[in-house]
Amino acid sequence: MLGNAISGEGPGRRALILVENLSVPFDRRVWQECTTLRDAGWTVDVICPQGTKRDTEPEAVIDGVRIHRYPLRAATGGPAGYLKEYGSALWHTARLARKVGPVDVVHACNPPDLLFLPALWLKRRGARFVFDQHDLVPELYLSRFDRGKDLLYRGVCALERRTYRAADIVLATNESYRDVAMRRGGKRPEDVFVVRSAPQIERFQPVPSEPELKRGKPHLLCYLGVMGPQDGVDYALRALAKLRDELGRTDWHAVFVGSGDAFDAMVELSKKLGLAEQVQFTGRIPDADLVRYLSTADVCLSPDPRNPLNDVSTMNKVLEYMAMGRPIVSFELKEARVSAGDAAVYAPANDEARFAELVAELMDDPDRRARMGKIGQERISGPLSWENSQASLLAAYAAACRDHTPVSAVEPVRTGKRQRS
Repeated sequence: MLGNAISGEGPGRRALILVENLSVPFDRRVWQECTTLRDAGWTVDVICPQGTKRDTEPEAVIDGVRIHRYPLRAATGGPAGYLKEYGSALWHTARLARKVGPVDVVHACNPPDLLFLPALWLKRRGARFVFDQHDLVPELYLSRFDRGKDLLYRGVCALERRTYRAADIVLATNESYRDVAMRRGGKRPEDVFVVRSAPQIERFQPVPSEPELKRGKPHLLCYLGVMGPQDGVDYALRALAKLRDELGRTDWHAVFVGSGDAFDAMVELSKKLGLAEQVQFTGRIPDADLVRYLSTADVCLSPDPRNPLNDVSTMNKVLEYMAMGRPIVSFELKEARVSAGDAAVYAPANDEARFAELVAELMDDPDRRARMGKIGQERISGPLSWENSQASLLAAYAAACRDHTPVSAVEPVRTGKRQRS
């Protein structure tokens, strides 16, 4: 099976993956990790929250992976709301971990940096702890809440330190995160593995362009992704207003695909800027519709502003645009340039006027757009492919299990109601 030659550690071993931020298999990175481990011979269980419209079953076996889900209400009302959310998540995670039983590896995905608590309980019962650092939570706090380095910031830093200290192995999404794990977390280089997120190629297969999606305009601009306070949708909207008002360009229609905490505020902002007739918000849509929009788009937008988190984070939307062969306009961010290279053009950090100018330049240059799209697809199928990440993931698990005796009793995956993502 896949990876046995690399890891030598899969058959007869059990992994338990803990997730609080998203349901599974909706969390694409986690699902890719699950299936990679399964194909390498691991028995894989996942504990995660239930989704709102999908992934709603309390328990499911999907393609050989058993998923245990718990009810969770997203935080509202500031810090007290987050304490309530995280407290509930920890209680359910501990309850379900006891149900799963002994495992060789507990694999905790942040945020939040609290899952080291159930991981420590499992470590005391013989498991090794792999920390999958999806986000730098201290930087996330600074970027999202604009409260500075206050008491809560110091608290999240302390939780991150505790998580690093507890972890046997750290998975970093890019080299910037790996540097943080070594510099701030004190981890040895040999204990930190870069496992980059990568789009599922089979999910992002271009289809013929549909001109009607452009709403009668020559060009379609597209944004795909989460709409939270730090994701820059407001920067994109203000740049589009400048594209219309300062550059005199009305030959475009824009579609914003996705949802998040700031969705309603962004719809309202588009109205205040007078963009309601040219900007369409779809919310979350089926994959087939997403592919239709991306296949028709002339330019894709990655407006994440420079802040402590975004500058060192890999944006999934950038990788997905590249998989679809779309040219990208981004702000100048360290990891955006590492990912996209010449598949994107870069405005100075947070410069909305220059962002608008670059959109206009790409609209007027179809040959350049085609070259950039080809570069992106080649990068996704080459150095940024999931196959490379698979090798790193399996090497990390082999390191975690070195000199570690497998759990004595491995129950086969039980039959249950089956569904597919």
